[in-house]
Amino acid sequence: MKAITRYLIADIVRSSVFVLAGLLGLFLFFDLIGELRDVGHGSYTFAKLLGYVLLLVPGHAYDLMPIAVLIGGMIGLSMLNQHSELTVMRVGGLSLVRLIGILAVAGLLFALATMAIGEYVAPYAERSATQLQLAAKGQVLTQDSRSGFWQREEGSFVNVREVLPDQTLRHVNVYRFDRAQHMSSYGYALRGQWLPTEGAWKLTDITLTHFDQDQVRMERLPEYVWRSSLTPSTLSVLLIRPEQMSILTLLDYIEHLRRNQQKTSRYEIALWTKLVYPLASLAMLVIALPFAQTQRRAGGVGMKLFIGIMMGLGFYFVNKLISTWGLLYDWPPVLAASIPTLSFLLFALALLYRQERR
Repeated sequence: MKAITRYLIADIVRSSVFVLAGLLGLFLFFDLIGELRDVGHGSYTFAKLLGYVLLLVPGHAYDLMPIAVLIGGMIGLSMLNQHSELTVMRVGGLSLVRLIGILAVAGLLFALATMAIGEYVAPYAERSATQLQLAAKGQVLTQDSRSGFWQREEGSFVNVREVLPDQTLRHVNVYRFDRAQHMSSYGYALRGQWLPTEGAWKLTDITLTHFDQDQVRMERLPEYVWRSSLTPSTLSVLLIRPEQMSILTLLDYIEHLRRNQQKTSRYEIALWTKLVYPLASLAMLVIALPFAQTQRRAGGVGMKLFIGIMMGLGFYFVNKLISTWGLLYDWPPVLAASIPTLSFLLFALALLYRQERR
């Protein structure tokens, strides 16, 4: 049985990795085509474009892993079935429970790989990709979960501590320097809202501190129209979405929001999704089994490949849809994160039960 276990796991892993490589190559091509129009802006050369799209690969691998496992599992198990290897194993004493156990081990390997990519690789790669792209286009921005993010403009540095979901700025700090690199003024605004008609920010509750040669002068303003290269589109590119954050970063930010009495639903759903999503690979392999065991006249590998792609896309969109519904209707985060994976797993078990009853 150990030889059979190793053989099945190796076959599934080989097929799934091959499918994942193909999907990543496809997404890499699409990213490359989508970014070609920006080549030549600032110092955004083709080499930097290539570096940017390569840094997006870990994030794509995290999103595509369950789909690749489903398609790879279907292909691998279908080939075994077509060559009668799977039938011989079953006749030789390999029970359905044992077979599901072997698939669970393979699924667990992919689940660990998914969690490792999502926790340690993808968030940092996404951040580096964003900073590489913005720096090449003439903007230098950095982000830190404790101090907010920073932007360098001509003669000044801008620090924004918080950005709300509607892209309202909170705790805006502007440090201005003269030509001798001495701080000439410091401005603080409690809040900033974007004015689309003005193409600028309306800052409110402002405190200005002017550093003159012999004195420090302060003034307060109720509001001020601030023109900056910082725009909502820049923020949407810069800020990492909750789904791309690591588990530790999400935990830290959720605690920060709770201390400030802000809503945490979106980030809690993202946290539970990060914990549950890797287990989707296990569910995908269980789904692949009943399709692989169908008779040859029911369709070849090509048909199973088409079914796998459709089911994989279905899982991806259902996962996004349930997360959105959970946020809109204030569902418990663990429920919103678990429904897609549990639903597909129950569907797979129902198919296996029906197949075994025949």
